[in-house]
Amino acid sequence: MTPTLSLDKLESYLWESADILRGSIDSADYKNYIFGLLFLKRLSDVFEEKRAEIKQKHGDEFIDDPDFYDFYIPERARWSHIQNQTKDIGAYINKAFEILEQENQVLEGVLTTIDFNDKDRLPDHVLEELIQHFSDYHLGNHELEDPDILGRAYEYLIREFADDAGKKGGEFYTPRQVVKLLVEILDPKPDMRVYDPCCGSGGMLIYSAEHIRDNGHSMAEITLFGQERNLNTWGICKMNMLLHNLMDAKIARGDTMRNPEFTEEGKLIQFDRVIANPMWNQSKWSKEYLQDSNPYGRFSYGFPPKNSADWAWIQHMLASSNRKGKVGVVLDNGVLFRSRSEGKIRKKVLQEDLIEAVIALPSNLFYNTSSPGCILILNKNKPIDRNDKVIFIYAEEDYEEGSNQNFLREKDLDKILDAYHNYEDQERYCRVVDMEEIDRNDYNLNVPRYVDTTKPEEPVDVEGVLEDLNKIEQERDEIEDELDGYLEELGYK
Repeated sequence: MTPTLSLDKLESYLWESADILRGSIDSADYKNYIFGLLFLKRLSDVFEEKRAEIKQKHGDEFIDDPDFYDFYIPERARWSHIQNQTKDIGAYINKAFEILEQENQVLEGVLTTIDFNDKDRLPDHVLEELIQHFSDYHLGNHELEDPDILGRAYEYLIREFADDAGKKGGEFYTPRQVVKLLVEILDPKPDMRVYDPCCGSGGMLIYSAEHIRDNGHSMAEITLFGQERNLNTWGICKMNMLLHNLMDAKIARGDTMRNPEFTEEGKLIQFDRVIANPMWNQSKWSKEYLQDSNPYGRFSYGFPPKNSADWAWIQHMLASSNRKGKVGVVLDNGVLFRSRSEGKIRKKVLQEDLIEAVIALPSNLFYNTSSPGCILILNKNKPIDRNDKVIFIYAEEDYEEGSNQNFLREKDLDKILDAYHNYEDQERYCRVVDMEEIDRNDYNLNVPRYVDTTKPEEPVDVEGVLEDLNKIEQERDEIEDELDGYLEELGYK
């Protein structure tokens, strides 16, 4: 009997697949091959389960009717056929992916971005070992301890690959504690539309759906939208959504700056929540093209410099949020205080009272940089008592060190969330500042400018210090008298 898979067992089993690839390909590329095979194995096993159920209920009449399946797997693409290949395995897998996409429109372009037919990097014996490894367990719903664990195991792999590959591997992954913090602050509700304009592997969107579920609703009650430029990462995001049963998530492919995909009648679609961790200080963001055409009127506050798209991303996110929308974005600290064009944009955004919170994060949280980074929360529908105010939260010193990265603990997240929700001053941690003071500081948002982070000096016990000095002087006099005695005995006095 096939053993039931727990989350721990599944995570360990999946990570072992990376060991098979070590030495053959760069660790930053593991994800493309392992995710592709994992996804195919999952679809194939669920298909076989469904096929057996249909046969038991209806006989052979409908077992090959695609209408009875969420994903119909043609015979040529089924795992049992792939498992039997011993020669030109990479070409066979590529063809299976192509057939699978042709049969299931929702998968178009998701799997064929992965090229297994490279014998220099993936010789037949490596692929054969990898396929046999994936064949050890059945990944249908009946064998999983909980069908949701496959999605969680997928997140585990994404995180571990980012950790293993370091800077290059972390470009598409935001640490889950930071994602959780952003989602908790934005607090998406049922029937809302959530959008990530540079969604990477889709973690922020998935956490938004899970936030709905954790608050007693169905994940189907939220609508998710994302766009990703990197082709392989887009494919991973699509697979991630499907493995989390988020079948209706709309994940577009392409450059959001040049060609935002979510438009309607020549205007950007408006969302209730917009959330993102864009590439920090992005230098290639088509400034000249956008400045000439300003598509969709996104840059009403001005154009940032060509070597940093930070304020371009913020403006795109603001333009994509509806009149009651909230925006949460993770960026480099420089976005808070750089001058010139960025300073002018920042001033206009503040003068329109759109910024609600600035959170300074600890250093070395992210895989692709050791810089501390910050979170900006923008709100088009601030509560009255927060009008013309910004809360500054200094969270740089609350974290735990890890072997490679620092990370936020639950108590650190709770501390930040309490500060944001309470919106009150807390000594050496957070402070609510009115716009007049920000104006006096030339609209600089550097958190230590507003939150006194210096630790108070220990109080000095003056009487105690004087008493210690008197004792020292007395000891000195006794030593001098003793020394004079020795000198007199020796005839020097």
